Amino acid sequence: MKVELKKGIYWVGAIDWTIRDFHGYSTHKGSTYNAYLIVGEKVALVDTVKAPFFEEMMGRISEIMPPERIDYLIANHVEMDHSGSLPLFKKALPKVEVLCSPRAKGELSLHYGDAIPFKVVKTGDILDLGGKTLTFVEIPMVHWPDSMATYVKEDKTLLPNDAFGQHIASAERFDDELGWDAIRPEAAKYYANIVMPYGPQVLKALEALRDIEIEVIGPSHGVIWRKHIPEIVATYEKWAKGETEKRALVVYDTMWGSTEKMAQAINRGVMEEGVSTKLYRLRVSDNSDIVQELLESRGLVLGSPTLNNGLFPSVAEFSCYIKGLRPKGRLAAVFGSYGWGKGAATKALTTDLQAAGMEVMEELQV
Repeated sequence: MKVELKKGIYWVGAIDWTIRDFHGYSTHKGSTYNAYLIVGEKVALVDTVKAPFFEEMMGRISEIMPPERIDYLIANHVEMDHSGSLPLFKKALPKVEVLCSPRAKGELSLHYGDAIPFKVVKTGDILDLGGKTLTFVEIPMVHWPDSMATYVKEDKTLLPNDAFGQHIASAERFDDELGWDAIRPEAAKYYANIVMPYGPQVLKALEALRDIEIEVIGPSHGVIWRKHIPEIVATYEKWAKGETEKRALVVYDTMWGSTEKMAQAINRGVMEEGVSTKLYRLRVSDNSDIVQELLESRGLVLGSPTLNNGLFPSVAEFSCYIKGLRPKGRLAAVFGSYGWGKGAATKALTTDLQAAGMEVMEELQV
């Protein structure tokens, strides 16, 4: 079945129905690896797919035209879920010219060697396919230094790779087919776990794209936006600015039940103050699901028992994960229980959350 975004622009990606872990981020609903075929007098393929799905992508291309007609491969991003099929593609079609951003050239060469020549394109550069004009916009750190967007002028179509993506495997290819209420939570989880550390860079990218007229956004994962573009752009801006709601998360793990008693008491206290809250025990909860909730929550209360004069392992893992995502502008508090190692866990948590950019309030101990 051919999927056409606009006349002469086709989705030729792959659907990964069974993936449940994406470099440590849970993907309960699977994912897609989106590639796009742009057909003018000349033909360009924007991105490839994860290597095991190469044949699926080539099969979709073959339904539209012989793959030998492709003149250019545009690599918007280096990561293996997008460039993984590049060596197979070049082996099958050695005459195809590969275009990428300046930073991507070095990284792609490290991955695939110097045998594949890469042509550099920069922000403002234009590729005329004959009837289709492609413009390139570098969007560094959204979410890697090499990231780039490709814009099709005549069709007002933006292909921004990982920006605006979601991990969803579905038969539906467009946002109006699946629905905003189904897509928004997955877009939030994607942003929270992948893009959140780069809010300032996201704002710069949004500003760079502000004067571009956009009718379709084709991200590298999930469904394609054509109806809810104003909503997802406005929501990205909100997330990038770190805007949150009056909501708190109480997150903990427990060894012999003392820290759990504290967590439940704190959670009740927060609710009694009229603040919406959710309670998570770490060994039965998913880190990336909790972070999705943290994206739009004002407060985090994090608790750990003291073990071997330090953090309980599951709490240490979560604390490290949060520190890497840097959810700045949140209020935080820490609590914990101890036996002979008084205060070690809460001190470690305070240090980690401050390093993540949070304002840490007074710690609680029993």
